[in-house]
Amino acid sequence: MDTESATQYAAYIGIDWADKDHAYALRATEDKKVEQGKVEAKPEAIEEFVAQLRQRFGGKAIAVALEQSRGSLLFTLSKYDHLVLYPVHSSTLDSYRKACHPSGAKSDPDDAALILDLLQKHPEWLQPFAPDTVPTRTLQFLTEERRDAVNDKTRYLNQLTAALKTYFPQMLEWLDVDSKVMCEMLQRWPTLEQLQQQKPSVVEEFLREHRYPVVRVKPLQEAMEKAIPATTDQAVIEAKKFTVQRTIAQLEALRENIAELDRRIEQITRLHEDYRVFASLPCAGKVMVPRLIAAMGTQRDRFQTASELQCQTGIAPVKEASGQREWIHWRWACPKFLRQTFVEWAWLSTRKSQWAREFYDRQRAKDKSHHAAVRALAFKWQRIIFRCWKDRCPYDEARYLATREQRARTAKASTDGSPQLKSSQAGGVEITWKNVSGFSRPDSISC
Repeated sequence: MDTESATQYAAYIGIDWADKDHAYALRATEDKKVEQGKVEAKPEAIEEFVAQLRQRFGGKAIAVALEQSRGSLLFTLSKYDHLVLYPVHSSTLDSYRKACHPSGAKSDPDDAALILDLLQKHPEWLQPFAPDTVPTRTLQFLTEERRDAVNDKTRYLNQLTAALKTYFPQMLEWLDVDSKVMCEMLQRWPTLEQLQQQKPSVVEEFLREHRYPVVRVKPLQEAMEKAIPATTDQAVIEAKKFTVQRTIAQLEALRENIAELDRRIEQITRLHEDYRVFASLPCAGKVMVPRLIAAMGTQRDRFQTASELQCQTGIAPVKEASGQREWIHWRWACPKFLRQTFVEWAWLSTRKSQWAREFYDRQRAKDKSHHAAVRALAFKWQRIIFRCWKDRCPYDEARYLATREQRARTAKASTDGSPQLKSSQAGGVEITWKNVSGFSRPDSISC
């Protein structure tokens, strides 16, 4: 927030978000007095509060800082065009509170006043909320929802595995725990006893219906016949049977939800303006392309350099120094999902990109761990992605390798003193310069 833009605000407001009531602190531009109050956390109450502000300040712009980078209050306030929102990171407010109140005292009105103070005294720490395009933000939300759904699925699979290990561990050896055939088999025959009571022809027909490999049907049936119950305690079996069936139902709902998310994400991704750029990256398939689009966004002025991108996404390491000691560690405060997006894709890229695989192998040869090597590769990839994204140009590996080779030859020529020709024009005269022993001299002159 520069001085010119700051003078455009009729008032400054700091809001401390809460479930029931939002505490606020307000200071008009031409008044030193701070007004404090509360607004009920309901759309109707917020609408009335904002309408009063509009009437009081004649519809002029108002700067509003709130401790929320994403949430109900931010989304509610973003629909009012005369409010300029400044999200405040919770750790920033926490550090500011400790600096102002070493005793550790805390209350909602005090936090609202601190947010207001931070907005007015340290505007360079804050950036106005500038939402991206609707398709891009939709991808951002949907890809995060998908990751949450996949995490939930992993948790339920772990619960299913733990339950089966208690009373039916053989099932984990026979079938994949994440397969549909196992889930449907457990729904029909949740215990070993019930499975063994079925006729072999019934079980064989069930496996064929689920496209189980024919050559593996007979060995599986033999293993089922020879299996011995892990426990005969009916109390344990009865309880775990219900756990398994409940977990399977939850897994089935999650699978349908993930499939629907995938369909919707693919529809939006195919129509996105940057699809061609990110689809050109090696091994960026249906999952990674939308995540990369969401990570980069469409606001080209968001990052001025590749270094800003690397720092924002947490790929660039952090250097600390104290006295004569210096050490480097990975960045702790960063959007974890964004960092994981670039790291996961960088590792996938080694399957098709030869130079990426060679770079990873060189990092491993330096005794770096797998994760450190992949982060280093992601760091290198981000410089390439940044340029493709800025220029809206698809990635071309052949072109990249040719450019890299040319730069290597140029660097080698400049270091070993070999002749290097350069051309320049002045006053209609073209001069070709030759680099000899580190010095440039005219090689030819033409009109």
